[in-house]
Amino acid sequence: MIFRLLGPLAVTGADGAPVPAPGGPKVRALLARLLLDAGRTVPVERLVDGLYGDEPPAGAPGALQAQVSRLRRALPPGVTVAFSPAGYRLTVGDPATDVDVLRFEALARDGARAGAAGDPGRAAGLLREALGLWRGPALADVRDAPFAAGQAARLDALRLDAVEEWAAAELAVGGDPTALVRELEEPAREQPLRERLRGLQMRALAAAGRQAEALAVYEEVRAALAEELGADPSPELSAVHLEVLRGGPAVPDRAGPPLPAPLTDFVGRERERERLASLVAATRLVTLVGPGGAGKTRLALEVGAGLPGEVRFVDLGAVGGTGGSSTEVAEAFAAALGVRGAARLETALAGRPVLLIVDNCEHVVAETALLARRLLAACPGLRMLTTSREALGITGESLLPLGALAPDAAEELFVRRAAAVRPGFTGHARVAELCAGLDGLPLAVELAAARLRTLSVEELADGLGERFELLSRGDRTAPERHRTLRAVVEWSWSLLEPDERELAARLSVFRGGATAEAVARVCGAGAGPLASLVEKSLVEVRDDGRYRMLETIRAYAAERLPDGDPAIAAHHAYYRELAEAADPELRGPAQLEWLARLDAEDANLRAALRRGTPEDGLRLVAALSPYWWLRGLRGRVAAPVAELLDRVEPTEELGEEYALCVLAAGLREGEHVDRAREFLVARTAPLGQPYTAFLWSTSIGPLKGLRMGDDPWSRALGQVGHAHLTSSEALFSQALAGFRALGERWGTATALEGLAAHSADPLPLLAEALDLFESLGVAEDVVDLLHRRAAVHEAAGDVAAAAADRARATDTARRAGLPT
Repeated sequence: MIFRLLGPLAVTGADGAPVPAPGGPKVRALLARLLLDAGRTVPVERLVDGLYGDEPPAGAPGALQAQVSRLRRALPPGVTVAFSPAGYRLTVGDPATDVDVLRFEALARDGARAGAAGDPGRAAGLLREALGLWRGPALADVRDAPFAAGQAARLDALRLDAVEEWAAAELAVGGDPTALVRELEEPAREQPLRERLRGLQMRALAAAGRQAEALAVYEEVRAALAEELGADPSPELSAVHLEVLRGGPAVPDRAGPPLPAPLTDFVGRERERERLASLVAATRLVTLVGPGGAGKTRLALEVGAGLPGEVRFVDLGAVGGTGGSSTEVAEAFAAALGVRGAARLETALAGRPVLLIVDNCEHVVAETALLARRLLAACPGLRMLTTSREALGITGESLLPLGALAPDAAEELFVRRAAAVRPGFTGHARVAELCAGLDGLPLAVELAAARLRTLSVEELADGLGERFELLSRGDRTAPERHRTLRAVVEWSWSLLEPDERELAARLSVFRGGATAEAVARVCGAGAGPLASLVEKSLVEVRDDGRYRMLETIRAYAAERLPDGDPAIAAHHAYYRELAEAADPELRGPAQLEWLARLDAEDANLRAALRRGTPEDGLRLVAALSPYWWLRGLRGRVAAPVAELLDRVEPTEELGEEYALCVLAAGLREGEHVDRAREFLVARTAPLGQPYTAFLWSTSIGPLKGLRMGDDPWSRALGQVGHAHLTSSEALFSQALAGFRALGERWGTATALEGLAAHSADPLPLLAEALDLFESLGVAEDVVDLLHRRAAVHEAAGDVAAAAADRARATDTARRAGLPT
């Protein structure tokens, strides 16, 4: 089934026979709109805007749903319209070949690339096939639909680009100049000021022996440019004129002044490059948004250089410092287009299909947005690709966020740039760690690689705590805000409002991100300033809804957080409260849910240890001890807990908390252990933390006289302990029943493991215990249980099963960093 939009809407079978197209203007318009994005989901809001305009009637989504139902009934077999929360998607066999618009775009793109690669013969064939798909004006019979005018203008512009690329290829291979002159007459009449097109017309006329007519074309264009735009012909058109006068071969065709040429190769961003090229082809305004140093300019230029037609570069970086007037912005546009005076911009662009790459918009975002909206409304052939640290905020703008490089791409970038300053460098074991510490930001990675002139990779990785001083030397020719890592962040900081700066500084107390609730509680901020920081690329929102600063931005913001700021104490209080709320939940049916919640906050919980009073720190350690045990994290927290021990003056009131702190620090003997033992032995009240006795006995040794609590979990754990001492199957069974009633996995698995030793058929019990331990991610218990089950298999003569369990235990230990 072939769907045709390059002319009146039509559908044909694979044999070319016509198939009845859906009737009714709205249904046909809906089909046309979905075909433009065939195979991709189109949001409901975009469809409503496309069919009903900027002011849709009440109940427009319902009306759209009704039109979709009518369309479904009218579609040929095998073609469907699927709905999801994201919108509607039209499914056809192969959109790239079954929809003429999409096939045209692909052929035109491939033809332009072939021409740029020096293969004019292939380019001419591809472009001839692309142009042959046109049967008349695009979207001819649905142009009353609000979406159609902009899409038709876009397609007309792409058609003109393809005509130019085809004409250049035909001239390069020595095609029939007379036929070419004839093909170019109508486009030249419709676009008399399109200089590349008129230059190709002159070259074709000259090749056909009609030199006088070629010179007349030049005079016609020169006079029109002077009268309408106050501009002279471009250097490219003037060069064609000179060659025609001399009677020699015309100069090679060029699309206009070159884009800034890169000095280094392009690394990574394959997916983003493809996505950006697709967005630029499909929409008239695309904005690359992201933090400073993410490589927005480089990606925009890389994509722009591979597109057919006229592409111009507008650099707003030098406009107005940290702010600029609308006039300055317009003058920058005029200069890039070779127009004398900003007042003539609309006239210059009115009939001119061109892509403007507008760079560094963030400090003049409002002025750029106003000008872009005006020009896009007045000039149907105009498209814009802008780069900014925040969106322009215009209706119809498509956004492509640009963040960190993928880890492998960041490492490749470092190695390539490092090899340029240290010949022979091919990598190092700590490159991955270094790139991750730099957030995968391309600029930061390149600055670090440049320091290999004088520093080693180890010195760079160890010095990340002083990253701004470490990466303080950059390209002397780069704009000042891009020369050093500090300058990149300072530029973004300078564009913030005072309340945004205060919130950004306070957000630096978080490690590993934070929920919206945590931000509100700790920073005292509403949704407005937080959303603004997201829009300005100082904060990113992850897929799980957490807000996070890149570590480089967080480090800069932390320098601006005053000592004693309320957010510091509030951070500790919030996460101690969370840990204390989680503690009892870790012994019940919500165990996995709360473990995941604490996992997400692990970095914040460790940071909270260094905040608050030492006594508050002891309470936090006590609340987190079960979590650290279950997750096997005590080795990771030993250092900050040991620092806390050095700051605290223990008291009998917090004796149990002090003992748990000693255990978490990994101490087995010494003054702290002796003091903690004294506190526990002297304690007359029941233990406040149910894990205390278990952790002390497993880490240091049994301690007589401790009174367990009377809660169900403590009773069940006590039964497990007595069962081990007395080898009582009945006690293991009672403990198992108690843990099952609580819905607690670790205790249940522990009781099952003990009960298995008394069972004639231990394997089902061990299998259930293993599943529970694995669901908790308790690697040490999993490894021990696998070795125990291997012994059971071996005793039963199942050597293969025993070997499989031991191999699995070794692999689990290796992945968890445990001794094998």
